[in-house]
Amino acid sequence: MTQAIVYGIHNCDTVKKARKWLEQNGIDYQFHDLRKDGVNAELISEFVAGADWEKLLNKRSTTYRQLEQSVKTQLETSAGANTLVEHPTLLKRPLLKTDGQFHLGFKAEQYQDIFANE
Repeated sequence: MTQAIVYGIHNCDTVKKARKWLEQNGIDYQFHDLRKDGVNAELISEFVAGADWEKLLNKRSTTYRQLEQSVKTQLETSAGANTLVEHPTLLKRPLLKTDGQFHLGFKAEQYQDIFANE
């Protein structure tokens, strides 16, 4: 298995839970902070290719609620990828990449299933 990568924001409670679970279960992972480490169009394209566009978008975020309606409408298309580069907090998190697959969110049972073959 390739090393898992957790994409998120260090102070997000759900990301903290995911990271704690990984550490408690001895899973080696790399953490990519979406704010500090940033994202680029290539990484967004990789996310979009590996996960459902609609599910990637965090419509409950403060950032999303503050966007103008025209920008929100643009987010419904692939042209919205540029907005995600500018505002990485629009991505749902954590986003776990392992063995070339992406998994959104965190539930202990979900992670247990993902890493069951370790």
